[in-house]
Amino acid sequence: MSEFPVLSLTIVLPLVGAGFIFFIRGEPAFVERNARWVALWYSLATFALSLVLWVLFDTSTAAFQFVDKTAWMTNPNIAYHVGVDGISLFFVLLTTFLTPLCVLASWRVITSRVKEYMISFLVLETAMIGVFSALDFVLFYLFLEAMLIPMFLIIGVWGGTNREYAAFKFFLYTLLGSVLLLLAILALYLEVGTTDIPDLMERLQRHPLPEGMQRWLWLAMFASFAVKMPMWPFHTWLPDAHVEAPTAGSMLLAGVLLKLGGYGFLRFSLPMLPDATAFFTPLIFTLSVVAIIYTSLVALAQEDMKKLIAYSSVAHMGFVTIGIFTLNTQGIEGAMMVMLSHGVVSAALFLCVGVIYDRCHSRLIGHYGGLVHRMPVYAFVFMVFTLASVALPGTSGFVGEFLSLVGAYQANTLVAVLATAGVVLAPAYMLWLYRRVIFGNLTKEHLKDILDMDAREIAVFAPMVAVVMLMGIYPELFLAVIRVTVENLIVQAGGALDAAPVTAMLQR
Repeated sequence: MSEFPVLSLTIVLPLVGAGFIFFIRGEPAFVERNARWVALWYSLATFALSLVLWVLFDTSTAAFQFVDKTAWMTNPNIAYHVGVDGISLFFVLLTTFLTPLCVLASWRVITSRVKEYMISFLVLETAMIGVFSALDFVLFYLFLEAMLIPMFLIIGVWGGTNREYAAFKFFLYTLLGSVLLLLAILALYLEVGTTDIPDLMERLQRHPLPEGMQRWLWLAMFASFAVKMPMWPFHTWLPDAHVEAPTAGSMLLAGVLLKLGGYGFLRFSLPMLPDATAFFTPLIFTLSVVAIIYTSLVALAQEDMKKLIAYSSVAHMGFVTIGIFTLNTQGIEGAMMVMLSHGVVSAALFLCVGVIYDRCHSRLIGHYGGLVHRMPVYAFVFMVFTLASVALPGTSGFVGEFLSLVGAYQANTLVAVLATAGVVLAPAYMLWLYRRVIFGNLTKEHLKDILDMDAREIAVFAPMVAVVMLMGIYPELFLAVIRVTVENLIVQAGGALDAAPVTAMLQR
């Protein structure tokens, strides 16, 4: 297996599936049926390949593994160079895990241009896996920009009434940030002489850039990563995109695309620009605390379920940025666990909204109430993800937020105290949402004949429930893969390694 290009195959397989669907011809019903099945089987095969990466991954080293490198251009020296470490592996797994669930979630809902819809999702999957695997800065940028096109189409073609506005807003916000990232890549190439990420990090560790230049490069990268997370106040595109996107589009947008900013900080800002990172850490802490408190209060005021969950995502990303910039083991491990947990939980919550939207065609909280009387299975599933979102112990949300706050307490006590407000506000808006939708008397006429989830919907939710519980009950399964890479990252970023007593406690 050491010689077999399993990672490259994982990247390219969804693209092969998209090509297969493109050439399907025949009657519309025949084309739609086969497009769905091809997308499902190719995405499942991609997930199976990504599990091979996890099984064969060596947790004792921080080096990149499953590396595949082929020269693409000699002057400048740009290569197809891919590989994964303890940080990127789980983002690849998160992508391949959610994609087949998105295909299943769209099985009956999407009835127009089904062929093009499935092609868009498979192309998007290739681009997402490529972003997390790229070890050449130019390749990373190409995959990053390639992601915008299928997501733009998913929102703009299959979205809601204001889909065109939301799609263009999403595209322009993220494109503007990406242009500044491109300028940073060009400046690094001209200064250091390579776009190869491992080589670039090694050279910058030996000969760091002047602090002034680091700050300008850091700000250029920040403009891109802050929009993609999104951090406050760069988050205004997110509620519109979520509200207008189809359910599966919201699942991948919240589940994977929002993790690109955190991944960018971990992969580039911290190890490549350590002096600038230390200088701007107070700014990040300030923006993160504001995001946690402000967007939680905004979520409390929402009447649209999708908007409420979208604002909650901004608040959760505040815990991520705080954890990353603590520059200690607990903080960064906590940020990783928050991102992985949020990837599954937020996708599941958007799917929960999609289940009742498909039946009643409304996202307004006031149009529901008493669903537990007609949809007990749905009420149970919604409860699991609601409790995971508010970080109940025993669920995936608790581990990440707990470690992030412990790391924040070690780095800055005031930041930890203020961020804890999010732990109080999250139950306020999430339990308020759950109570109004699920409990109470079933008084509304349009709900009296509503049907509970069918076998297909249960099959989509079951693996997500399993992952949320597994991460909460046995987090060491995930932390063991992350730990060595995180420790190496802290050394590169100039942080101080600690004894990680809380992590050891979680191991026991």
